[in-house]
Amino acid sequence: MRRSRPGVFTRLRARLRGRIRAPFTRRAVGPTIGYAPRADGRPDPGEIVWAWVPYEEDATRGKDRPVLLIGRADGQLLGLMLTSKDHDRDAAQEARWGRHWMDIGAGAWDGRRRPSEVRLDRLLRLPESAVRREGAALDRRMFSRVLEAAMPFHERTLG
Repeated sequence: MRRSRPGVFTRLRARLRGRIRAPFTRRAVGPTIGYAPRADGRPDPGEIVWAWVPYEEDATRGKDRPVLLIGRADGQLLGLMLTSKDHDRDAAQEARWGRHWMDIGAGAWDGRRRPSEVRLDRLLRLPESAVRREGAALDRRMFSRVLEAAMPFHERTLG
């Protein structure tokens, strides 16, 4: 059996050995947060998409729900889940359990155009493959208000 010549990456690695540190490792990149919706059929920050979201108490179960994408980190999407349930009447009880909500109004992400609330304290990490479909882009001003309200809950994670 004839042995083939070393590949270009093998030869390059051998030539550079000792000159640079870890030449072929992927370095970790911090999160990128911002408003960047594009009508390209792919999920982008600033868009509300539909994805399967696991329950907090049992990650093996979950629900298909709208999620506001706020950024990306380590190849995954970062998002905040939405609900059409009104939490204004039980805000104190929700806060006691560590759940904080903000009204964002109605939009094309909900077929019945019900008013929605975004959960500020639970940051979701989703692979792009978890997104079932795009709903609509949230307007930039509301997106900024949501980020401002959510950041105190995620300062350590998002910096």
